[in-house]
Amino acid sequence: MRPLDGVTVVDFSRVLAGPMATQILAELGADVIKIERPGGGDESRWFEPRLPGGESAYFFAFNRGKRSVTLNLATERGQEIARGLARRADVLVENFLPGWMDKRGLGYAALAEENPGLVYVSSTGFGQTGPYAERKGYDTVFQALSGVMDLTGHPGTPPAKAGVPVADLSSGLWIAIAALAGLAGRTSTGRGGHVDLAMMDVQVSLLALAAARLFALDEDPVRTGTAHPGRVPSAAFECADGRWLHISGSDQHWRPLCAVLGLDELAADPDLAANAGRLAQRERVTSALAAAIAARPRDALAEELRAAGVPAGEVNSVREALADPNTVGRGMVGHFDHPREGRFPALRTPVRIDGYDRPEPTAPPLLGSDTDAVLTDLLGLGEAEISRLRDEGTI
Repeated sequence: MRPLDGVTVVDFSRVLAGPMATQILAELGADVIKIERPGGGDESRWFEPRLPGGESAYFFAFNRGKRSVTLNLATERGQEIARGLARRADVLVENFLPGWMDKRGLGYAALAEENPGLVYVSSTGFGQTGPYAERKGYDTVFQALSGVMDLTGHPGTPPAKAGVPVADLSSGLWIAIAALAGLAGRTSTGRGGHVDLAMMDVQVSLLALAAARLFALDEDPVRTGTAHPGRVPSAAFECADGRWLHISGSDQHWRPLCAVLGLDELAADPDLAANAGRLAQRERVTSALAAAIAARPRDALAEELRAAGVPAGEVNSVREALADPNTVGRGMVGHFDHPREGRFPALRTPVRIDGYDRPEPTAPPLLGSDTDAVLTDLLGLGEAEISRLRDEGTI
């Protein structure tokens, strides 16, 4: 049993943010019906990296556990079928530009007349309203405009994008949150609603701490590399073996840190006992820490610091992170069996709810593999009608 068993999601989204959200819903039990263009499908099916059987590992990462239906939304019959599926849905997710779905009779107002309980999530770059509503955008565009890119990188170096598509990934989480909030609200009101979720808004919301600094000090935050703007020590340091260790400590960790590193002079200085004093002398403290850490091999130092109660984390590569004992022990890497690519690894949806089955990775669908079954089971179409739809290019 899973928490979203019995929930039906019709998914018109493509590429990353929307598909990530609906994959989460699918692995929590929802029946997710992915609507794709006949012939090509979600464009991410063709993104690199490609696997030996021709499938995309990118597509695999965000489309597990769904059913694929091919549907030509440019035709009246295709739009009619889409409306029929929406009548039976609890949640609809789409990420077209504002007005695109309305022009095809698939906007919220039209669908809510027949299905007032529908939770309709529109994920766009800049929202349904506002001066940028008609703009297109990509993950890195949102990182740039939102200030996230300006904050990323080391002092004196150009701005940098985050190492993962943070705008897409965080927006995917908010799409899932919005869908679940809509379902929860429907239990008391009996009605769904239209969610206007802008990726740009999501990125601006990530500025909470940076904005707090600006609001409090009228100070525009700058790039600080791995260092924390308001805490010393909190940064990554290079060790004797060329590997990096991140240390982040509060006042209670200061003396144990100094003891492990043999920094008796710093430990005895009363001006450095509290974070405010260490902030005022950031360069002195950081230089002393860097010199002491540079003389020690990373793994042994990390263990010694943790034994002393000092928070420390090795700066892992992706390969190292996936092989980390905690990642392995928590079972975060699973597998699914795909009809073309065989057994393939997958990162698990990281939700565990007592009393429910743990989400398990299942294979992403082949393009249109569930069209006949969905049209038969949900809309009651017969074999002859489905054959005609295929011949005319509707599916």
